[in-house]
Amino acid sequence: MEIHGLQKMTLLDYPGKVACTVFLSGCDFRCPFCHNGELVTGTCPPETDDQGLLAFLNRRKGLLDGVCVTGGEPLLRPDLPLLLGEIKELGFRVKVDTNGTHPDRLRRLVEEGLVDYVAMDVKNSPERYGETAGVYGLELASVRDSVSYLLSGAVDYEFRTTVVREFHNRDSFRAIGPWLSGARRYFLQSFADRDTVLQPGLHPCSREELEGFAALVRPYVDEVSLRGLE
Repeated sequence: MEIHGLQKMTLLDYPGKVACTVFLSGCDFRCPFCHNGELVTGTCPPETDDQGLLAFLNRRKGLLDGVCVTGGEPLLRPDLPLLLGEIKELGFRVKVDTNGTHPDRLRRLVEEGLVDYVAMDVKNSPERYGETAGVYGLELASVRDSVSYLLSGAVDYEFRTTVVREFHNRDSFRAIGPWLSGARRYFLQSFADRDTVLQPGLHPCSREELEGFAALVRPYVDEVSLRGLE
């Protein structure tokens, strides 16, 4: 398997763990605010492969607790279960980031004990989901299925939304709160513009706005926090 990026250590990506982050290319969404544009479009050259990654992890035993696998959309990769199995055999915990469009593949990873923590992006309210994901006319059944599955408690998880002024407002979070009712944790992530963003020129919301959005979700979710603020 081609690995398109490797962050050798992070204290942020896997809550409570010292981890590395593995980036895989390809995605079925085209979120305008995505900061991994080269991974989404498949124009990013590979940095290493699965054997190179496993060799790196062998050298990091005792130094890292876990491995975060992100993209792109990792669940698009048919060989992902094999890679995660090899990572687990080395003794690392595994976190997978997903947009929720492949609930059956997510279930398989959980049922086979290949993932310990799932971070699922909730792009927006259902009414603006396709627009925010860059896929107009998007059918939300798979996304809803993934949300319901995570809410069942089969695996530890978080939901998160990257908040962009052009796409989100108070109505967004008035809808997201009830949708995620009973969730363990939810993070509002402040958008940051970068050269690699698919649609340059978008804007973050202020801390005050984010706090207001978070307040709308707190009645429904156990833990609601902000991320990405300086």
